[in-house]
Amino acid sequence: MKKDEILKDETLSKSLPLISNVMLQAKGPSRVDFVDQEKSEEVEKGEFWKQPDGLGYKPCLDFSRDYRRDSDGVIKNRKRYLMVVVSGGLNQQRNQIVDAVVIARILGAALVVPILQVNVIWGDESEFADIFDFEHFKNVLANDVRVVSSLPSTHLMTKPIEGSPPLHVTPSWIRGRYLRRFNREGVLLLRGLDSRLSKDLPSDLQKLRCKVAFSALRFAKPVQELGNKIAERMKSKGPYLALHLRMEKDVWVRTGCLPGLSAEFDEIVKNERIQRPELLTGRSNMTYHERKMAGLCPLRAQKDARIYWAGGQPFGGKEALNPLMQEFPHLYNKEDLALPGELEPFAKKASLMAAIDYIVSEKSDVFMPSHGGNMGHALQGHRAYAGHKKYITPNKRQMLPYFLNPSLPEAEFNSIVRELHQNSLGQPELRTSKVGRDVTKYPVPECMCNDSHYDSLPGNQYSNMEASGNLATCTILKTTSRQLLGKLQFSRTTL
Repeated sequence: MKKDEILKDETLSKSLPLISNVMLQAKGPSRVDFVDQEKSEEVEKGEFWKQPDGLGYKPCLDFSRDYRRDSDGVIKNRKRYLMVVVSGGLNQQRNQIVDAVVIARILGAALVVPILQVNVIWGDESEFADIFDFEHFKNVLANDVRVVSSLPSTHLMTKPIEGSPPLHVTPSWIRGRYLRRFNREGVLLLRGLDSRLSKDLPSDLQKLRCKVAFSALRFAKPVQELGNKIAERMKSKGPYLALHLRMEKDVWVRTGCLPGLSAEFDEIVKNERIQRPELLTGRSNMTYHERKMAGLCPLRAQKDARIYWAGGQPFGGKEALNPLMQEFPHLYNKEDLALPGELEPFAKKASLMAAIDYIVSEKSDVFMPSHGGNMGHALQGHRAYAGHKKYITPNKRQMLPYFLNPSLPEAEFNSIVRELHQNSLGQPELRTSKVGRDVTKYPVPECMCNDSHYDSLPGNQYSNMEASGNLATCTILKTTSRQLLGKLQFSRTTL
């Protein structure tokens, strides 16, 4: 189906899944076998779109009596003003804004609208109000933290206290470090907030984190409207899968991996890494091969299948996507689906383009990240908070040995992949089952509850996955392992 067809053709039944022309039909030795296999795959296609059983979990941000009592004093305070400078890409900025609100609450301060540092990779100079709906942000948090657009005249000439907290600090550390001087000077400027605040906070502050991430941080109206339109165009022909494609040059540089397109492109990445070693994230002593085998590299495009792909232009341009486009005709991104001129206001704003991808991905029936990262983590939490919408987490480390074994029978391969992912479909998981989990990624139990609270979640997973009638536990990943997940992997024959 061509672009103009998905945008304009209304004669095609809206119930036709976009994925229907993506599936590869198995060939049996006889007509009867072929028909049986065809029927089986049609059933599996339907199963693929079924959502996980959310076990009745719904958002519940019931703040304690003490929190509500203290709110009046926090909102009325006119002495302390917190300024923050947030950095990184869109979703790093989101994380830091969430923590900035929590820190403002901890210190009983008003929050001046966050300053977005110019992105060193993309050169994006977008301001807060370009990306997010400032008035909505301010109104949603009106009972938690006072948000102002600028410092009042009484504080304009004040030299702020400056600080950059270490990693994983507690509320008591923040108060002990800053509150006395803050009371005296009146203005505190914090930088570098990424992962600075502890993930294990008192319940009320965890709820505030969720309130900021899932309710207050709504995208600015022009961005939200275009994202909605593109999602509607995808949805008009049936359910769709969204995948976050991490193939930009900076991703290859930061991960210590190689794109594998050609020796020329690999050399470009190697040279960039030598010139800018500070960009390489942890485990710098590992070789490329060791990183790949540990599942630390993005999934390569040569065998990556997607319906809607989110992300910046891949390193290598169209050459990186040609194999996908040849095999999967229903491969779209925002540029494919936008009408002429629609993307023009956002074209040189990487954060706004990422916001459009975020909206379309959040509204998809199924989401799958090809690599870790802030967007994948943000969407995992957002989709959970929206009712545990399906989110497939590829287990690259454990899948890779099977992809490298071409002698493994197809049936056994599919069975292994299904088993590896039966607990990775977006089911409710307890944040508290592991130390250091972020509540904006795992909103249960602090921000979501059901009638039986979380007694039905022993440990951090379902006690009996096969018992859930809403989960296609036996068949769901036969499709994804070969037609979806199987195209989102290191090739069994080319690696």
